Amino acid sequence: MSRSNSMLEKATAFDKTGLEKRELEKAFLLLKEFRAKYPFVENPQSIDWLEPEKIFKKDSNEIGEFFNYIVYSLNPLGSITIQNSNLYQNIRNQIADFKNLLRVVVDKKKSLAEKVDAPWEKINGLGNQDRQLAKKIIFCFNCESGTVLPIFNIQHLRHFVNRIADLPSGQTKYYSLGQEYAHYTTELLKAKESLPLTKGWGITYFARFLYNAYPPPDSEKPTTNSSGEGKTINVVTNEQLELREFVKLLADLQAKGKITGQQFRENRELWMHQQPNDRDITVWRLKQLLTTETKNPDHPKSQPFQKPRRL
Repeated sequence: MSRSNSMLEKATAFDKTGLEKRELEKAFLLLKEFRAKYPFVENPQSIDWLEPEKIFKKDSNEIGEFFNYIVYSLNPLGSITIQNSNLYQNIRNQIADFKNLLRVVVDKKKSLAEKVDAPWEKINGLGNQDRQLAKKIIFCFNCESGTVLPIFNIQHLRHFVNRIADLPSGQTKYYSLGQEYAHYTTELLKAKESLPLTKGWGITYFARFLYNAYPPPDSEKPTTNSSGEGKTINVVTNEQLELREFVKLLADLQAKGKITGQQFRENRELWMHQQPNDRDITVWRLKQLLTTETKNPDHPKSQPFQKPRRL
């Protein structure tokens, strides 16, 4: 099965209940509220009016309204990890530098790469962690441009490109973090536009689909607690989920007399040594077998796959 056909199959089955779409609709109402409070795109001069207390409240030692929106209220639009508990205080202490960065963020003449490559590192902690907080800020003020995606982890971007893009993602040389991020984003947007179904989706809905259909193979998933510090929780990897589905398919075939126990074991071992594209072909062939009629259950028509040779 080709990558485009596989993506179409997954996209057709995505969000049948509409739950994802409803959650995003609520989040976009909050984004609209946030943008009304901080109209930096429509009026860049209003950046000058950003108060330190909106960044970090010194008296109560709490995160200010601006980042409460970015990190927590707008979390459904894309989650990030904050591991430096002093980050917001650092930003408050260098609010002039932060305002200059915001001016770059809302500058329509600047490319996505230029915005990511802006001197975020001037503020301790803001240029770290793959610049995820910077990317989230960029997204929140540029989402209507159609040139950004709410995927802030570069490893996740590479993973998605490897799963759905036509060309391998590791063949291009990059000169900066921003250029690499912009390249992968462009490749994913091209893939989105390649199917009539996903072409009509919003960029945030498409990102939700990617995380749902092609979960990044992380052994741990980053989250953020109420104090702004990072923590991790264990999650099942993408490969483990796919293997579960494949074993279930084999079990259904064996229960219907389409394959023998020996074929079950051989196919399972074959799958574990295959590349993603080859796995898709194997699954497609077995699904075809599942829909055919078996004349003699004791001798299934399927031929056992050959185990891969070890070189």
